[in-house]
Amino acid sequence: MDLSANPALAPFRAEVRNFFETDYPQDIRTKTARGESLSTADVRRSEMALGEKGWLASAWPKEYGGPGWSLEQQYVFDEELERAGVPTVTPMGVIYVGPIIYTFGSEAQKEKWLPGTRDGSLGWAQGYSEPDSGSDLASLQFSAKRDGDDYILNGTKIWTSAAQHADWIFLLARTSKEEKKQQGISFICCEMDRPGVTLNPIITIDGKHVLNSVTFEEVRVPAAYLIGEEGKGWTYSQYLLGFERTSYARIGGKRKQLRHIRQMAEAEPTGGNRRLIDDEMFAAKLTEAEMAVDGLEMTVMRVLSAVKDGGSPGKEASIVKILATETAQQITTLYLDTAAAAGQRKFADSVSPGWTGHAAYAAPGVSTYFGARAQSIYGGTNEIQKNIIAKRVLGL
Repeated sequence: MDLSANPALAPFRAEVRNFFETDYPQDIRTKTARGESLSTADVRRSEMALGEKGWLASAWPKEYGGPGWSLEQQYVFDEELERAGVPTVTPMGVIYVGPIIYTFGSEAQKEKWLPGTRDGSLGWAQGYSEPDSGSDLASLQFSAKRDGDDYILNGTKIWTSAAQHADWIFLLARTSKEEKKQQGISFICCEMDRPGVTLNPIITIDGKHVLNSVTFEEVRVPAAYLIGEEGKGWTYSQYLLGFERTSYARIGGKRKQLRHIRQMAEAEPTGGNRRLIDDEMFAAKLTEAEMAVDGLEMTVMRVLSAVKDGGSPGKEASIVKILATETAQQITTLYLDTAAAAGQRKFADSVSPGWTGHAAYAAPGVSTYFGARAQSIYGGTNEIQKNIIAKRVLGL
């Protein structure tokens, strides 16, 4: 996939860039740039602005209401979204469950869930991890027992991102106990406001509400909320995880972070006529991070170029997941290095009336750093991804 070889990309890029700079809600861009948390209303407004344009489900095929873009156009769109500082599309809907529904769901399910998912009016959460089933997801014990025309759900899901904004949650639930633990797992949907569903916020170290645990006590849902066949949930989840793991790449966002760090380092004095960018160790770390993003971008292009007919990226997505998350951690560490240099200088000058306190980028940078620590854990730990690569990619 060569982005420079297609002359049609230039006007497309200009159209996308103009939309984000003029028609997209600018107050949401401002809040995102400040590192402020978005309300549910903000999230809906952001995604419905994209949905109204027909751009929210950017990777969906035309037959299901997507724009039918080429992989190059999808890549340019994601790049421009990140460049503009627009909040990342909540992936649980259009990236995760949407392709599951239009690939494995019934016609009635497609009619029920795809329109709202596609236009941004319907929010989703992902119910995978449990208190005792994280990386070993197949050991999950969340139960769905058939009772006539219903399933009765019991159990707890944890680390459920953005569940406070969601209308629906899709779940992996054990519908039977089989000798092989990957068997007997089913893929079921449930409204977040069903009786018996309780959301408990998990506040992170920076005071933000991103994560949740969600408890289900005798929650009754129609059997029609089962996606595909009973007991095939593990197969569907692996299809979904291919989309999830490649979604971590966020090349445009990483390049924007690196430009920001370079600008700060070129402006941040460290004493005398020296700036932080003149520090050889810091400059080397910054260059290494820029090279890592280049390598990640080439890897993403190779993986996506191999995707056929809108299918899942598959097992090679584990390679992207490792590179993307480790590169994110590499970049966000540079925020700490930059803030530390500013803090040391300002501490030394603190007796001066001109001292203004911490640099404005310090708090958001530290928050971003802590958030990136979790990236190598969620979506399947990087250690697990290395096992997948060894077994399924290399055949060891």
